Amino acid sequence: MSKRSPWLKLSRKLHYYGALVCALPVLIVIVSGILLILRKDLAWVQPPTQKGQSTLMTLSFEQILQRSKAVEIAAISNWGDISRLDVRPSKGLIKVRAKSGWELQLDSHSGKLLHTAYRRTGMIESIHQGTFFHDYAKYGLFLPAACLLLLLLITGTYMGIKRLAGERKNRLQSASIQRKSIPPAQSL
Repeated sequence: MSKRSPWLKLSRKLHYYGALVCALPVLIVIVSGILLILRKDLAWVQPPTQKGQSTLMTLSFEQILQRSKAVEIAAISNWGDISRLDVRPSKGLIKVRAKSGWELQLDSHSGKLLHTAYRRTGMIESIHQGTFFHDYAKYGLFLPAACLLLLLLITGTYMGIKRLAGERKNRLQSASIQRKSIPPAQSL
């Protein structure tokens, strides 16, 4: 009967219970990460970028605010309701991101509204980081799960190497026994 090392027993227990603890946070990180990777391919996550008529930007900040206020669904009444302006001169485009989550795309020359859609990347990023659930979830759940996942990687690698070494040792012993059991060839 072979004697297992205490490190191997600990690794197996850590692996078993650690996987249970990590399962939900890791699943959340994986799914949200996939959505973030595919964000430019999925209009549901991030609206597709339009193209303006001209690369010449003639809109003033005041005109951008007035055009944005005109789109009721974005709920913009002043600059405090806008989280970001994304100016793309090469595309003749200005993206106005409202704090409400809506994105407006304006032609940088004419001010024409090219596209309006709800942008979910910010929400998905906060889910990915764990801050969506609670401020403490990032450090109290997601960070420990990441550290535990690193330990699972280390212990899993250790158990895999140990198993491969044991299999190699068994093969060598088996081959040695077979060589000893074969009688030497007799000469005539």
